[in-house]
Amino acid sequence: MARKLIGIQPEAVWQYFEELSANPRPSKKEGKATAWLINWAKEHKFEVEQDKCGNVVIRKPATPGMENKKAVIIQGHIDMVCEKETDIEFDFENEGIRPYIDGDYVTAEGTTLGADDGIAIAMGMAILASTDIPHPAMELLATLDEETGLTGATSLGTNLLKGDILINLDSEVEGTFTIGCAGGINTEASFAYKAEAFPKDHTAYKISLKGFRGGHSGIEIIDGRANATKVLNRIVYKLTEDLDIRLSHIEGGSKHNAIPRDGYAIIAVPNAKIKEFEEIMATFVATIKNEWESKEPNIIITTEKVAAPNRVMAKEMHHNMIKAFYACPHGVLRMSPDVPGLVQSSTNFAIVETRENEVYLLTNQRSSVESEKDNIVNKVKTTLELGGAKVITSEGYPAWQPNIHSPILQIAANVYENLFGNKAKIEIIHAGLECGLIGEKYPHMDMLSFGPTLVDVHSPSEKCHIPTTIKCYQLLQEILKNIPNK
Repeated sequence: MARKLIGIQPEAVWQYFEELSANPRPSKKEGKATAWLINWAKEHKFEVEQDKCGNVVIRKPATPGMENKKAVIIQGHIDMVCEKETDIEFDFENEGIRPYIDGDYVTAEGTTLGADDGIAIAMGMAILASTDIPHPAMELLATLDEETGLTGATSLGTNLLKGDILINLDSEVEGTFTIGCAGGINTEASFAYKAEAFPKDHTAYKISLKGFRGGHSGIEIIDGRANATKVLNRIVYKLTEDLDIRLSHIEGGSKHNAIPRDGYAIIAVPNAKIKEFEEIMATFVATIKNEWESKEPNIIITTEKVAAPNRVMAKEMHHNMIKAFYACPHGVLRMSPDVPGLVQSSTNFAIVETRENEVYLLTNQRSSVESEKDNIVNKVKTTLELGGAKVITSEGYPAWQPNIHSPILQIAANVYENLFGNKAKIEIIHAGLECGLIGEKYPHMDMLSFGPTLVDVHSPSEKCHIPTTIKCYQLLQEILKNIPNK
């Protein structure tokens, strides 16, 4: 493999990150990456264990003089969100990510980078492989399927880990220590329908939306970015109300934890109303661009004639579904009354798929307050049921309750200030971290999360900041030197 991440520090971290990136690792299909990681551990003669779910634990004894220190777990997830630019071909199940250096950042060619959370695995590997970094007994825990269901952390056994302290490297703003996170749950809906023949005296059009920023539905939800699928539904609603169009397909979004970046609908427009349709679309495009000019400057909305599909959705179902989609909430629902700037509760209108005899919708709710999370689920569920959908909810995952008196937090805070001359920020985030699930299984464990600065995660614009990666790795090494005795 011809390396591209050369000449940047920390050299070992970027080497392992590039090697990991060469292995496909979509959520639920991380087998090639985990096999590579296990083989690497065996080559280095480390103790390695893989549980039934597929999580990998690599163990290394303490370096001389550190044997009496508490054991530390470095943890990250090996899977990644697989998003690509609309106009490129990429097979995430068989191709490796192609990272490259872009100024002070590492990014990827046309796809998500996967530094969320491959950078954690790479840092853990670099520490384990080192011969000159003092550390206590260590474990590197690489979990599976964090991005689509936290399956690895959920399935983690209660006797797999031996460490007392867990350092999760899945936070995305350097200089910030995360000590708590929101819980989350998925709400899914199915709108069943009987297909009808494509109506006579109608012309088929495809309305496509792209160029939306998208992003992480927890971290970026506060930024107020547009949801491409909700915008698409807005125009379908108006065309339905004004022109009595018929709907054949509606699609948008691809991940439960990503704000939809693109979408399309195929509709049947009455021939007698084509001119009016064109006028409505022209006005709509101008309206949307005006509304989102500063936040979404790259929106592209196109309309084109296409071959007529074989069928359209039954009219009543189409009308009811579009209204339910319109009413279904998306975005921040409540800010925390106790923590300034923290989103307490939100919901993401995530994925719409037209299937054989149904339209499928996936939404995702987050809250740091369990009862409020349940309330939002009921709000979404009721809205969709009023539109005629059958609705189910997942089991979800718990919030990670903060501990401001955490010993590892105090150690890390002191180390950070000594290293860099300023205090780290301590925060709770509106995103899911595996710490909540791991803490349920290992209630004695002291946990902390930090990481280098990542930009636009869960989108093809994802970048990892090189200078903050250097700081993060320095911080990790110094924390390991200061771990308390057993």
